[in-house]
Amino acid sequence: MNTPSKKIERMQDMDLKGKRVLIREDLNVAVKQGVIVNDTRIVAALPALKMAIDAGAKLMVMSHLGRPEEGKPISAQLDSSLAPVAAHLQALLGFPVRLVQDYLENPQSAEPADGEMVLLENVRINVGENANSDDLSRAYAALCDVFVMDAFGTAHRAQASTHGVAKFAPKAVAGPLLAAELDALDKALKNPERPMLAIVGGAKVSSKLQVLESLAQKTDQLIVGGGIANTFLLAAGYPVGKSLVEEDLVDTAKALMAKTSIPLPIDVVVAKAFSADAHAVIKDIADVEGDDMILDIGPKTIDNLKGIIAGMKTIIWNGPVGVFEFDAFANGTKAIAEAVATNQGFSIAGGGETIQAIDKFGITSQISYISTGGGAFLEFVQGEVLPAVAILEH
Repeated sequence: MNTPSKKIERMQDMDLKGKRVLIREDLNVAVKQGVIVNDTRIVAALPALKMAIDAGAKLMVMSHLGRPEEGKPISAQLDSSLAPVAAHLQALLGFPVRLVQDYLENPQSAEPADGEMVLLENVRINVGENANSDDLSRAYAALCDVFVMDAFGTAHRAQASTHGVAKFAPKAVAGPLLAAELDALDKALKNPERPMLAIVGGAKVSSKLQVLESLAQKTDQLIVGGGIANTFLLAAGYPVGKSLVEEDLVDTAKALMAKTSIPLPIDVVVAKAFSADAHAVIKDIADVEGDDMILDIGPKTIDNLKGIIAGMKTIIWNGPVGVFEFDAFANGTKAIAEAVATNQGFSIAGGGETIQAIDKFGITSQISYISTGGGAFLEFVQGEVLPAVAILEH
């Protein structure tokens, strides 16, 4: 379990003037034909980069992008190059950003000149990155006087650029994004203001079983949505037609319902096919037919859940409650998103689909904290130790 954190030094408390500072960011953004599709992660990294530049540091940044092959030169897998990210960072920051490829063979090439930032080419092409090689970790550490871990999205992975480098760097600290993530998660999980609610949606109970089991012990209410809710409906004896369901986890769902209050859908939106143009029909849950697919929650359920959300002081949200990508089945997730947004308590949301929904429904500024980490967010919520955080603790 992630017990109360020991002391973690923070970048903002360090004197960085004249020091070589290497920051690990999560700049793993979608790139299509050399164009960045969504720059949310890049924008999230800016505070740390500006902090280092303003402090007079010699700034180097490293990140991964996609899943390139280790040991294969970037010239042979250019779709994994950070070149578009370097150009975008330069435009956002307003000063030169130099992309360096040969920083392991020629460490001096990574030395930033005055008034520039250096971006190290994709760390995942380096042999030993995924295996957390000590040799590679030492090579990263030799580049800097201070290592800053600021990539919460990769904090659950013990890799050379996230974990190993911190073992060998002269100084290893948390960046502002990582620190903000930990502060927000601590507020939501370790001493939450009550009543506390978790909303967990998604396709399968099995993919979020540990999260559900952990939250069932911590929350006052647990809303389940999407395909996950179907398994709970089946466990409660309701018909689910040909909806996505995990029959082997019915007993697990019953056990979770015995631990905390899990309000189930009263009515649902069904269709005969999984399609954006499928005919959507609202039905009471007891009226679901054998060839129906449950693709969203209905208006009575929405009203019930909105009432529950309104009374909460702490909300953790991960996952949609319906197929929100299809407009005919997006009302449930939209209503949940708006209810969380108008809640006056503390709300934290994380996970790729959740962030997509928040963006789609235009409520980004109304969520107390939006986590940049998908896997790391879920692992922290389910009580796992994040290795790239643990290595920074004293």
